[in-house]
Formats: sequence, structure tokens, C-alpha cells
Amino acid sequence: MNDNILSLRNSYCKAPFHYNYSKQIPSFNSDSILYANRSLSETFSDQSILILNALESLDEVHQIERLKQQKSVEAQLNVLQLKSAIQSKITIALTELDAVAAEFDCEGERVTQMAYYVDNINNNHNNRLVYYSIVAGALTSVASAIIADDKVGNIVDIAGGGLGAGLGFATLNPKGRKVEFIHQRNILRDIWQEELQSENFPPFVWYMYNERKFANYTEGLSIIGNIKKRWLQFNFDNNFAMANSSVNFNHGGYYRADDLHNRILMLNQIQSATRTINQLFVIGFGSIYLSSELIY
Repeated sequence: MNDNILSLRNSYCKAPFHYNYSKQIPSFNSDSILYANRSLSETFSDQSILILNALESLDEVHQIERLKQQKSVEAQLNVLQLKSAIQSKITIALTELDAVAAEFDCEGERVTQMAYYVDNINNNHNNRLVYYSIVAGALTSVASAIIADDKVGNIVDIAGGGLGAGLGFATLNPKGRKVEFIHQRNILRDIWQEELQSENFPPFVWYMYNERKFANYTEGLSIIGNIKKRWLQFNFDNNFAMANSSVNFNHGGYYRADDLHNRILMLNQIQSATRTINQLFVIGFGSIYLSSELIY
């Protein structure tokens, strides 16, 4: 492969920093959290309360609620300080969401370029075979016309026909060529396995992926659960064994065009889900935080 393709083989999309892993993944016991903070239900939606819990800001919100009962200048200053602390956590969470989405976007572009490369190899290969098939057919026709001996002419016709058929069947290779593609940091593997085994995702983002109350579906699945279900159905024909053995969920290896295009589709889906979380966060919680409910 030329230098440009070699540069695509190994991932360059890894974030240049490590996410903060000093915190544990927020609790998924959402019903208990909502019950313990039911006093906030008049101000916040269930999703907003769970986001506040994931940001470790519920204590600050409860303090604000208590301070709102006071009218002193000191109480107002304390409210502003608490709101500033919450806003800082919101900013960090949004930055993490943007960072994850950006990595999916970068990885998608990398795979797309490699897929174009493999598609081009396959197309050129097929075009050459078609050309050779046409040439073989033309030569066979010319030879048959100038050969007077019928037996020899028949032999030439049969040989030419066999060569043309062989070249034609060669263009029907359903798998095509393959190329080495490496991803030691495989951001699809954790999604497929539904388990955070590496530092691929910040704890907050992973929590949003997995908390079922953030998924707008009726089957009781999380965002990841629904994405995995669609991957299995549309990318692997409901063949779980084939999906588990797919190069897409390993450290990398030799990809064919179909594998690369499958990877592109899966990256686009999880990127879209991440963008949806960002929208949910801003609209569902940010607007409430900025509302008059938390100010005098």
C-alpha cells in the first residue's frame, strides 16, 4: 500500500487526553434515586433528576431549594455560588459528549477513506476482467472466421468460450479484495459487549448510554441495547455468532469492503445517538437549570 493508505491503517482518532476516571459510573438504580429525591419532581423531570445525580449535583440543588426560602443577601450569594458549581459540571459533561462524538466522526472518516480505497481496487479488478473478457471474445471470433479447419475452429470456439466464462465468473467474487485495518482502541467493542472494559468513554457518557430512562423506546432497552439490536438485525442478519466473530469488534485485522461499510454504518449510528444525548441534555436539563425555578 502507498504511504497515504498506510497512514489510514492505524487509528489517529484517539483523544489526545485521558478522560477523568477518578469517579465511578453513576448508579443505575434510577427508581431509588427518583424516590429519594421526589421533592424535586415539581421542578425537574425524572431525566433531569437522574442527570443531576450523574453530575453529583443533587446536594447542591437541595441546598438551593432551602436557600430560596431565605431572603438575605448571603443566601442569594450562596445560591449563585452553587449554580456556578452546577454550571461547571454541565460544561464538563457537554465537553465530554462533544469529545466522544468527535472521535466517532473522525473514526468514521478514516474508515470511509479506507472503504473507498478497497472499493476502487475491486472496481479496477473487475474492469480489467471485463476488458480481458471482451478481448478474448473478439479474438475468438476473429480466429474462428479465419481458420478453415472446422475442427480447429470448434476447439478455438470452445477454448475462447471457456476463457470468457471464466473471466466473467471471476467478476462475481462477492467478497473482493481485503486490506489490513487496525484499531487497538476499538470504540465499537464496548458498545457491542455492553460493558466498559477500557477508557474509551467517560463515565458520564457511558451512564447516559446505558440508563434506560434516557432511551425513547417502548421495549425497555437502553440506547446501547437498541443500537446493538439494530446492528444484529441489519448488519449481521440476526446471526449472533457471526457478529461476535466480526473483525469490527476485535483489535483489527483484514477487512473486506462489506466489513468496512458495516463499520461506517455502526459508527454513524452511535455518533447520532451521542448527538441525541447532547440535545436531550441541553433541552431537557439546561433549559430547566436556566429557568426561574433556581433563581429568586
